[in-house]
Amino acid sequence: MKLKDQVAVITGAGRNIGKSMAILFASEGAKIAVIEMHEGRGQSVVDEINKTGSEATLVLCDVSKSGDVHEMVKKVVDRFGAIDILVNNAALTDHANIFDSTEEEFDKVIAVSLKGPYLVTKYVATQMVKQGRGGKIVNFGSTSGMIGRADGIAYAAAKAGVINMTRAMAVQLAPYKIRVNCVVPNRSGSPVGFDDDVTGSRTFENLAGRLGTAQDQAKAALFLVSDDSDFIYGHPLVVDGGVMATANFPKNQFINK
Repeated sequence: MKLKDQVAVITGAGRNIGKSMAILFASEGAKIAVIEMHEGRGQSVVDEINKTGSEATLVLCDVSKSGDVHEMVKKVVDRFGAIDILVNNAALTDHANIFDSTEEEFDKVIAVSLKGPYLVTKYVATQMVKQGRGGKIVNFGSTSGMIGRADGIAYAAAKAGVINMTRAMAVQLAPYKIRVNCVVPNRSGSPVGFDDDVTGSRTFENLAGRLGTAQDQAKAALFLVSDDSDFIYGHPLVVDGGVMATANFPKNQFINK
């Protein structure tokens, strides 16, 4: 088991990529703190994990609020005694261009998708430093933060910020033996912000010839929080089926359609 007896905090773990990570990490021996705003779906993941004999607990938290985050960390430590792994997966998106977007919507997306990872890392890393044994942190970016897109102005800005904030966090936390990296997905599983599974309605053009899955991203995150990646720091691991490799070519030039 790659994560035996380690404690993993996963935000937005009630659905899609977050849920897949929670289940996969638990199968590798980790104790899981499912961090969610939605009690029903968060508890469903906890119940699924606990039925396998692994340990999981639900903590309700709005990652954009420092008071919530501070209390969340306290609850996890009270329950499991420590935190070894953090995955900042919770995010909110928009579908507006710069003319259609509102200041309120922009602020809300930035608060959850960029300020959230900042706050959660701040408080979790503080706990990790107190423990004195290091830790692993993975942020979730997006290819939307690496190339332009016709909509999602706030989401694109937030995810670009997450990718470079990962580098800054890596530099600042490495002296404490805390490794920070980033997974950069493209169209994997259900879209951000959808409660229902609408995977089948998503379109894609990539080199893999298939839509990405939540499991694809979960396996990448597992690599980054395990000892298999212990020489990797501040890296944005692009898990996109080859989308970025072909970003400069017309769409009809993709190998698989």
